[in-house]
Amino acid sequence: MIPNLVQALAVGVLVGAGVTLLLERSLTRVLLGVIMLGNGVNLLILLGGRSGEPPIVGVTPEAAMSDPLPQAMVLTAIVITLGITAFLLAVAYRSWQLFGHDEVQDDLEDQRIMVLAERDEVTGADERVAGADDGPDPEQVPGPAGPFTRPDPAAPGGPGPVPSDGQPPAGPHRRPGGAR
Repeated sequence: MIPNLVQALAVGVLVGAGVTLLLERSLTRVLLGVIMLGNGVNLLILLGGRSGEPPIVGVTPEAAMSDPLPQAMVLTAIVITLGITAFLLAVAYRSWQLFGHDEVQDDLEDQRIMVLAERDEVTGADERVAGADDGPDPEQVPGPAGPFTRPDPAAPGGPGPVPSDGQPPAGPHRRPGGAR
């Protein structure tokens, strides 16, 4: 089977729309993006196979058989996409229950990097001569980059201490000690 232009455009539209939706912050749109991207890739895999008669040995001549491998790969991909869809639906539903929306928010590390980037733009650090060895690299984020660091109120923009109990820091949806 030779893929025609309509089939190739359908693959391109599905993959393009899926990737665009994956880049959104709403989990519902991410879910739709995963589904569209999966369908586009499945169609691409099917277009790569040879079409023909059913691949049943003894009934169909070997030269006229279709290639069963792309069909098996697509069936496997459908099952995997169904599992990912169920997981993303559960995450979006839980987010809706906890926060009243399904948008992914910036974490503390992202906010810290944005503040450092704004401070870097204000000081004009990008206008320095490249290769001049006049101190630390302004693009590097100072401090430890552990999973439980947070800005210290005593030092604006500085990393906070890592809790000694190993629990994540208390936030609006967590109580101290990890209890919900």
